[in-house]
Amino acid sequence: MDCKQIIKDSVESKVEDYMSLVKSMYENPEIGNEEFETMELLSSYLEKAGFETTKGYVVPTGFLGKYETGKPGPKIAFMCEYDALPEVGHGCGHNLIAGIGIAAGEALKAVMDQFGGTVLVVGTPAEENFGGKVSMANAGVFDDVDAALMVHPGTSSGLGGRSNAINPVKFEFFGKNAHGCQPQDGASALDAAVMTYIQINLLRQFVEKNTFIHGIIRDGGAAANVIPAYASMEYYFRAPTMKYALEVTDKAIECAKGACLATGTTFKTSIYECPYEDTLINYTLADILNDKYMELGVPDIEPVNEVGDGSTDVGAVSYKCPTIQGRIKIADTCVTGHSKEMAAATISPEGKNGLIKAAEGIALTALELLEKPELLQKAKDEFIAATK
Repeated sequence: MDCKQIIKDSVESKVEDYMSLVKSMYENPEIGNEEFETMELLSSYLEKAGFETTKGYVVPTGFLGKYETGKPGPKIAFMCEYDALPEVGHGCGHNLIAGIGIAAGEALKAVMDQFGGTVLVVGTPAEENFGGKVSMANAGVFDDVDAALMVHPGTSSGLGGRSNAINPVKFEFFGKNAHGCQPQDGASALDAAVMTYIQINLLRQFVEKNTFIHGIIRDGGAAANVIPAYASMEYYFRAPTMKYALEVTDKAIECAKGACLATGTTFKTSIYECPYEDTLINYTLADILNDKYMELGVPDIEPVNEVGDGSTDVGAVSYKCPTIQGRIKIADTCVTGHSKEMAAATISPEGKNGLIKAAEGIALTALELLEKPELLQKAKDEFIAATK
């Protein structure tokens, strides 16, 4: 039996096991950095499947499944996400991502001894806000990885693409309390926040394309008849590159300086969530995944998306090794992301079919890299050129 068939048979013969994992995560969602039961669930499966497992890997809810052939060869990583969202559970489909990563890792393991090298299944928690992949990338997890692969479910199938860098900044303003009828005795931190909010809104007209600024006033006082001594705002500054996201952040900070000068207040800033790098495209990996999706009969494959909008911690991995985050359709376009309907789609027949196609797609992509070392070298050369 050839390697392609072994990979397909591995995924399809165990798909009910994988869907059992997906359903268990669906029924027991855990938000970022609290995925302890999920970590146990997935690690236990990998251990039974013959992987050497490490729990609490780099971060408390991270894990690593490793299969070493004992022979020299490439190191291929499949990434799993598994954090849920408040209220809507797995509305971003991370439970299905985990199932796909485990299925692909187990399938590649079935043929890896023929080539040599190592298969990694990396459990990367807290993608939504706290960047498990950022922590792992900073810890060197992907430094010696030859290729890192994953697939995200959604309303279309495609080859992935760029994402925006994001810089999450908290502004805190400090004034002086006073009675509302004696405002001359106080200094309003809320006024400083509101003035800053308005000025940052006006910045939007003057930023480059595909740059986004979102913000809220988090604290603005406790009583209408008290001049607030404290106020705070939380912002996301997104841009095609981190360099430009930081440039826009600096402009926003200048807005706060002016507002504080006008109101007799002070302020400070801090990073309140994990900043995410933009995602580098590896066209070599994208071309291979496209070929594999076509072989598997995946319809309407969207090309690489050259314009980023959202942000993801996959970007941190893309600056460490050749990386791809493909997409697989599990729901119609009327279903929105981060919704209960998308969560339900992960355990639907369409979700099951998506798991099969996605897991086989990235496992066969990895197989192509093993069978054709020149393609792996091409992907690595492209990565080196992109990160210079």
